[in-house]
Amino acid sequence: MARVFRVGTRGSKLALAQTEWVINALREKSPDLKVEVTVIKTRGDIITDRPLREVTGKGFFVKEIEAALLRGEIDFAVHSLKDMPTELPDGLTIAALCNRVDPRDVLVVRGWNGNDEGLETVISLLPENPKVGTSSLRRQAQLKHNFPNWQLCELRGNVDTRLRKLDEGQYDAIVVAAAGLIRLGLQGRIACFLPVEVCCPAAGQGVLAVEARQGDEETLNLLKSVDEFSVRVEVEAERVVTKALGAGCHSAIGALAHLSGRELSLWVTVAEPNGEKIWRHLSKTTLPDDPSTWLDEAQKLGMESAKALLSEGAIVR
Repeated sequence: MARVFRVGTRGSKLALAQTEWVINALREKSPDLKVEVTVIKTRGDIITDRPLREVTGKGFFVKEIEAALLRGEIDFAVHSLKDMPTELPDGLTIAALCNRVDPRDVLVVRGWNGNDEGLETVISLLPENPKVGTSSLRRQAQLKHNFPNWQLCELRGNVDTRLRKLDEGQYDAIVVAAAGLIRLGLQGRIACFLPVEVCCPAAGQGVLAVEARQGDEETLNLLKSVDEFSVRVEVEAERVVTKALGAGCHSAIGALAHLSGRELSLWVTVAEPNGEKIWRHLSKTTLPDDPSTWLDEAQKLGMESAKALLSEGAIVR
């Protein structure tokens, strides 16, 4: 009898859409694949009354799923990579990194009926001191620096909840990841994309991570079919630089790598939490002809970027 693979996921519309994408991609390679979806509630789903940076611990949106994976209750799990700490629990591995959609942050404006516009145009249409919602310290610090007149307010909840709070008038605008809106077919809500110079995204933003147990060769071989090497190279640079900078789950650090042909670029932003000071660094490298060296080269680029920022006085808190 063919094995039935059990996949774990959070229960939000976005998490389920991401899991469905992975299952469909796997079935393109293995049409007879049998999969059962197990929904697991995480600590991040339960704690909704305060910012997660005020709560001790890490891995708020993955820990319970990883525990189920280690117990053998599921065979693999689908996460948003940016929710995952850089250090994995012993016995687990990221078997596939895939389906990176636009990694940028976006501005969603209440009552917006236009198409995606330039940032200056959208800002000119906001109230004088707009109430802008975001839950991320990284976003808040960069936005405080660039838009000191904005009233930045806490915003928690899944994509639907955040949009509902906006539409109810609790905010004039909100800042969220483009990827979540795109995956849910809600890209029409985007008023404008935020340039990386204005709001550098979190490392791994827009990437799906498929996690499995080390040693489960059947599952690992299955998941290998959806792994995307180019995404893995970008993510390697992003996660290495954040780790080298000593970034925690709630540090105000953004990192975005882009691989085009053999050209790998890495943009990194470090901000003081209050937004008073900000450090930015852009580095580029041409990768060797041999792709087997590219992950090592991505690591080097990340380390060099971290050293450059620290030498410039960047403070990570």
